[in-house]
Amino acid sequence: MTNATLEKNLYIPEAATLTKVTPMTANETLFEFKLDSGADLGHRPGQFVEVTVPGVGEAPISVSSSPRKKGGFELGVRKVGNVTNAMHRMKPGMKLGIRGPFGTSFPVDDAMKKKDILFISGGCGLVPLRSAIQYVLEDPKSYGHVNILFGCKSSKERLYADELARWGKTKGVTFKETVDKGDESWKGNVGVITTLLSQVKVDPKKAVALVVGPPVMYKFVLWDLTGGMGFSDDDVYVSLERRMKCGLGKCGHCQVNGFYACQDGPVFRWSQVKGAKEAI
Repeated sequence: MTNATLEKNLYIPEAATLTKVTPMTANETLFEFKLDSGADLGHRPGQFVEVTVPGVGEAPISVSSSPRKKGGFELGVRKVGNVTNAMHRMKPGMKLGIRGPFGTSFPVDDAMKKKDILFISGGCGLVPLRSAIQYVLEDPKSYGHVNILFGCKSSKERLYADELARWGKTKGVTFKETVDKGDESWKGNVGVITTLLSQVKVDPKKAVALVVGPPVMYKFVLWDLTGGMGFSDDDVYVSLERRMKCGLGKCGHCQVNGFYACQDGPVFRWSQVKGAKEAI
C-alpha cells in the first residue's frame, strides 16, 4: 500500500455495522460495531475514531474495548450533540462510517510493562481508560499489581456496572469507587475521587499512573500524585480530548499552545503538557 493510499484512507470513512447496543445509564450507551470489510480496527488503548452518521455529521469518539477483541470494537457514547443523539437512535443492523484510529496511546507494551499500575478515571473518563484496563487484565503476568479508582457524580451514573463488579473480584486487582453524592441505594464511598488515593498502596518508583476525567479532576489528582504520593511527571499519563474535531490536525480546533490534541495526543506524559496553561 502506498503512502498516498494511506493518506487518502484517513479522509474516507469505512462502512461499519452496529451489532449490539447496551444501555449503561440514562445518557450513556455502549455500542459494538463491526467493520464491513471484516478487518479489525487495529487501534491501541487510548486512541479514538471519527464516527460519521450520514446526513448528520461527524464526531471523534474514544474506543472503549481492548485491541485484543476480535470481530468488532466498542464505543461508549454519551448523548451530547447531533451525532451522538443520532447514534442513540440506531438499532442493530444499521450502518455508519468510521475513520481512524487516530492519536497516541497509553504505553501498555513498553513503559507500563512489569510495573504496578494506578488507573484513575472520573465519569466518562472510564470510556477510553477501559480499553487499557482490559488490555492489561488480559495479560496479568506482564504487569504488576493493578489499582483501579473510579468516581462519578451519583450511583445512577456508574458506567460498565457489571464490569466494575468483576474488577473488584479479580486477583491482583485493587478496585475502589466513589460517588460525589450518595443516596439510599448507595452503600459505598462518598466523596471526590482523591479520597480514594489514601486507600491504595502504591510505590511511585515502581508504578505508572493513568488519569482520564473531566478537567476539574486533573488539577487535584495530579497535585496529589506528583506531590503527596511522589510520582514523577514522566510516570503519569493523561488523556486530553480537548475540542477535537477532524482527527487530522487540519481544522485547528484542538490546538493547545504548540500541539494538537488529536495528533500529538490525546495521550500525553504529564511532563509533556505540565507547562501548557490551556492543557488542563
